[in-house]
Amino acid sequence: MQWTLEQLRQFVLTADSGSFSEAARRLGRAQSAVSTAIGILEADLGLELFDRSRRNAQPTDAGALLLLEARELLRQAQSLDQRALSLSAGNEARLALALDEALPYSAVNTLVREIGERYPDLELTLLNGTATEVAEYVEQQRAQMAIHFVRGPISARFDQRHIGTVAQGLFAPGGHALTQCQPVQRTDLARFRQLILHADDIDETAFSPKVWRSDSFYSLAQMVADDLGWAILPVHIATEESYRQPLQQLDCPALGLPRLSVRVLWCQGWQPGATAQWVLARFTQLLR
Repeated sequence: MQWTLEQLRQFVLTADSGSFSEAARRLGRAQSAVSTAIGILEADLGLELFDRSRRNAQPTDAGALLLLEARELLRQAQSLDQRALSLSAGNEARLALALDEALPYSAVNTLVREIGERYPDLELTLLNGTATEVAEYVEQQRAQMAIHFVRGPISARFDQRHIGTVAQGLFAPGGHALTQCQPVQRTDLARFRQLILHADDIDETAFSPKVWRSDSFYSLAQMVADDLGWAILPVHIATEESYRQPLQQLDCPALGLPRLSVRVLWCQGWQPGATAQWVLARFTQLLR
């Protein structure tokens, strides 16, 4: 068969407009040219697409079925054009992004939604894990780049960029003895179990002789809610409403807790394309 996409466009427009003359007017062509194109299409397909015994261009039963196929083919052709334009503009065809599970959910959710709106043809893969795990995903080439909380130095195989910070604080379960003696002194903290983030043998500073460890901020927050100790946590995790009991932030001026640093890393030699650069710039904005 020798039919073309242009013939399909004329077929669809004729069916949508209800007449050959109206389709010709919208296309800026002579009615005879549209009628001839439809006639050639019918000859190629071996089917009558329109019932010419009627005044309006009414599709036959076969024409109505093929109209559905024609619309889908035109949709696919448009999608191909859009993807080609995106690739020619320097955008990646695929992007695998590894995200620290402790990053602010609202920022991540907004980022993913906007990627879908801005790059509808992008093949996106999202991998989630601890700060250590997402770095490993990049090293294993399962992801092109990772965004995570800084947990010590990185391998010389990576390049990195600082993109923002997240507030952290000292938290205990509501009603805990520490909540009754604010501001809290470091000697007060030493009386109770500290829950510490632990990954790759990198620990937070221990302010208590009694410690429990976990590689997940969410796990630590749940343990605080279960009255198992106090912990230093990202504020956005500690203030979620999903815990058995609310976590209360403690005031301890002596600790002088800095904000948690967030960075992006990728393997040396990889150059972020236009899409990846936009993702980094946008997430940097969302962390502010």
